[in-house]
Amino acid sequence: MSSFGRIFRISTFGESHCPGVGVVVDGVPPRMLLSAADIQQQLDRRRPGGNKLGTERNEADQVQILSGIENGQTLGTPIGMLVNNKDQRPGDYGSMNQIPRPSHADYTYQQKYGIHASSGGGRSSARETIGRVAAGAIAEKFLLEKYGIEIIAWVSSVGDFDTDSVDMEIITRDDVDANEIRCPDAQAAEKMTSEIVAAREAKDSVGGVVSCVCRNLPAGLGEPVFDRLEAKLAHAMMSLPATKGFEIGSGFSGARMRGSVHNDPFIKKGDTLGTTTNNSGGVQGGISNGESVYFRVAFKPPATIGQAQQTVDYAGNSTTLEAKGRHDPCVVPRAIPIVETMTALVLADLVMLQKIRE
Repeated sequence: MSSFGRIFRISTFGESHCPGVGVVVDGVPPRMLLSAADIQQQLDRRRPGGNKLGTERNEADQVQILSGIENGQTLGTPIGMLVNNKDQRPGDYGSMNQIPRPSHADYTYQQKYGIHASSGGGRSSARETIGRVAAGAIAEKFLLEKYGIEIIAWVSSVGDFDTDSVDMEIITRDDVDANEIRCPDAQAAEKMTSEIVAAREAKDSVGGVVSCVCRNLPAGLGEPVFDRLEAKLAHAMMSLPATKGFEIGSGFSGARMRGSVHNDPFIKKGDTLGTTTNNSGGVQGGISNGESVYFRVAFKPPATIGQAQQTVDYAGNSTTLEAKGRHDPCVVPRAIPIVETMTALVLADLVMLQKIRE
């Protein structure tokens, strides 16, 4: 499906090399101040062609608002947004049209639909995420202005290089954007950058991990039993291209602890309760407990690489594939705004569901 959410609901459209991609957003509250500039900030962080670590495809990714806003205010009606594809080169994929790229979605789309986009991966391309980012930027603005909720993501790992020195309670987007890799640890960032450059020079690719923190959430967000907060976040993150893992709070390391170590004791914090530790990642029983929610998302190495690979074509004949086109050697630096905005879509929807009870 190309739709996500229950009250704050989006539907994305478009392929990587068609005339344009976009989104329809339903459920945005009326009379909210909103402009294209509010949306463009995150699109600029996601767009290709920004630095040496990403694809050479260069797109302005300027958003056009087609509906739902008048005189700088939302109308409460569906907001339609479009971003034109201008630097697409479908001809780069002509020689690969009869060869499913290893670990890409070419084969599975062909099996599912009996047809697949002949260039750039179609809907499986990360180009599809433009609609998510545009919609999520609206959700972010709503959450920040109405509830003071902040969402910050950063690169915490590339290949074998990672960082544990980030204080997630004080990190800012300026810290994240201080370098091209979007890792706020300068020493780790230098090593990660070298790893990506080396992969690109070898016509190869490399994976990594994005961490994310959500601050100032109220207690009570999440819908038991099947729409638990962590389940909705996992759904959102695992719907992103190239994702292979999700963990919240202590994650898999919690499986190696004893309860006496892992439990988060309660304390009085002002007029409410809080916890002395946060191994739960801000979620207990599928519902936010008022502490910061934090999680990590693992991204695999991009499937399309320039090295010669032994494979077969759709007829089963042995062949050698040397992929053409322009592709990211590592997706995690550009995944930062995508993770943030998808998180915002989840939280905005859950906030609205919770308001129904009040």
